[in-house]
Amino acid sequence: MEIIATLQCEDRSGIVNALTSAVLEINGNILENQQFTDSITNTFVMRTRFETEANLADARSSLSGRLAHYSPNLQVRDANQAKRALILVTKASHCLRDLLYLRDLEEMPAEFPVVIGNHEDLRPLVESHGIPFNYLDTEKLAKNEVEREIAQLAKTHSVDFIILARYMQILSSDFCNKFANRIINIHHSFLPGFKGARPYHQAHAKGVKVIGATAHFVTSDLDEGPIIEQDVTRVNHAATPEEFVAIGRDIERRVLSSAVKLFAEDRIFIVGNRTIVFSK
Repeated sequence: MEIIATLQCEDRSGIVNALTSAVLEINGNILENQQFTDSITNTFVMRTRFETEANLADARSSLSGRLAHYSPNLQVRDANQAKRALILVTKASHCLRDLLYLRDLEEMPAEFPVVIGNHEDLRPLVESHGIPFNYLDTEKLAKNEVEREIAQLAKTHSVDFIILARYMQILSSDFCNKFANRIINIHHSFLPGFKGARPYHQAHAKGVKVIGATAHFVTSDLDEGPIIEQDVTRVNHAATPEEFVAIGRDIERRVLSSAVKLFAEDRIFIVGNRTIVFSK
């Protein structure tokens, strides 16, 4: 079987040797390895993918034993067991469409067992992919009732993380803390410069020359969570507000899908309010 092991701890000598020795102990073969030390915090992070004939329990036991001296945050999982994500949506479909399209092509290493929307607009799209759609009326239900239902569905479907695919609702601090470092959001990179409605129109009115999008983890501080992925493109005076919107949609869906892939493959480590991201 193939296994992915990730660890994060204080940087000390011997960590890499301990992990590779553990892999050797179960006759494993390392297929991919990436490591990094953050010099500011002296934090060491490492991601290793390896194959072995040992079972998951034995692999976890071997790595835990060899690395115990370093007191790491260690995760060991079956690389072929896709992570599961609950998707939250409102009306915009571009980010959701891209996630579902990539999953259909088997290019998205995540499962989407349920989608929740606070409008019915995207039900036909979701159900056409054979995925259950749950509608929650955020105008009639209290925020705590909505979030309680989302949390229950996350538990029922055994999801590992939550994706805000242009979900236009602010989550409470309690909910953010409950799913800390497991909620991924996408927003236009104009924040905090262009808050509120019609940000692309605001940007056009100011003569912005670069537009983009940012995927980040959600925290109780609105749009201030650790950044996972970003992209930008140049625009000029000839572009209309509608063209700004179209360009922005394209960047948003690409950046969100990229962030989801990175999370699903255990390539993201959080150090303070920063992320260390191992790309392929």
